Amino acid sequence: MSETKTPALQYRFDGPEDAPVLILGPSLGTTWHMWDRQVPELTQQWRVFRFDLPGHGGAPAYPAGSVAELAERLLVTLDGLGVQRFGYAGCALGGALGIELALRHPERIASLALIAASPRFGTADEFRQRGVIVRTNGLDPIARTSPDRWFTNGFAAAQPAITEWAVQMVRTTDPGCYIAACEALASFDVRSQLAGVVVPTLVLVGSDDQVTGPAEARTLVAGIPDARLAVVPGASHLVPVEQPAAVTDLLVRHFSTAWQPAYDSTTGQMAIVAAPVKPVLAPVPSQPAPIAEIAPAVVPHQTTGRADPYDAGIKVRREVLGDAHVDRALAQADDFSGDFQELITRYAWGEVWGRPGLDRRARSCVTLTALVAGGHLDELAFHTRAALRNGLTPDEIKEVLLQAAVYCGVPAANSAFKVAQKVIREETTPEE
Repeated sequence: MSETKTPALQYRFDGPEDAPVLILGPSLGTTWHMWDRQVPELTQQWRVFRFDLPGHGGAPAYPAGSVAELAERLLVTLDGLGVQRFGYAGCALGGALGIELALRHPERIASLALIAASPRFGTADEFRQRGVIVRTNGLDPIARTSPDRWFTNGFAAAQPAITEWAVQMVRTTDPGCYIAACEALASFDVRSQLAGVVVPTLVLVGSDDQVTGPAEARTLVAGIPDARLAVVPGASHLVPVEQPAAVTDLLVRHFSTAWQPAYDSTTGQMAIVAAPVKPVLAPVPSQPAPIAEIAPAVVPHQTTGRADPYDAGIKVRREVLGDAHVDRALAQADDFSGDFQELITRYAWGEVWGRPGLDRRARSCVTLTALVAGGHLDELAFHTRAALRNGLTPDEIKEVLLQAAVYCGVPAANSAFKVAQKVIREETTPEE
């Protein structure tokens, strides 16, 4: 009888063994080397722990499809090393991981820094579309465009070696693990939970970040009770690489002054110091001048839901068909068609698509075949998109349509091939 174990993460330590542990979490497509320029100064006060995401940097390729699963793997790794309490700084996906840890395991975190992070990263459609492109074309198209997302134009032009390093870092990532990480970001949304982050938090963002920019950073600061915001000028998404000195200075000052005391092992309680009004993080004149801002605190609206197939159905429907499609369908509903939209959401998506008996790949195969048989070409188009999101490759969709030609008729399959071919070209052609 075998027991399935949670796989540990690939990691490394730097710094004195008796120092408090500070964890640095990487961004999607990067390795622990993105933090190389921060390590020399951070190790003067902390034992720095860096890790690679699954399939990144040569790490074992065990895909993790959610941020919660990544958090579990990190904690399993730390538990095996005897690390119970730590400071945590994470960039982008690494920042999402930090929020997850702070929400679910606040007793483990002494202080938190969120870099180029967001309570929700873009839209689920964007990340699932990226997964379709990688599944069809490999990682090369994503790798070639990564410098455009990560760096300002001036930095990329002035630092060709770093730009090429970034491309190769993405190119050598395991595609399956990259796709799983995209799915993790697609499903990550903690906008209504930010008030539950109760550790001292620094939110740090590049002024020119077009991926998760200052607007997303201000949302974090507004929602987290004890948070302050630093905007680093002249930096884009991968700000620790583009402005290493400014980021290092900000991290040192934050973790030096906002390290929350541990729980008292004898009483099980922790001394709570009243949180001050959110402080302005003033720049040090001799260093590159990070701009500090403070956003007003807002208490997020808390929503409650009932146990109803509709709630599960709308979630599954969005995951399979995409937010844009579902938003259009719901926006077009009126008094005449609204009941029908509720019907299919509750029963088709909540009751049937939500059943565990078949995975979504299998359900897509069945659905495509049924649509070909019925001649429903309009629905075939958006279910072809859904099939790509659910993990079917263009070759597998072709096989489904060939099978349908035998059992549903050649004319029906001929029309279906035209529809599916157009959709596949649109969905799998990388943006230049």
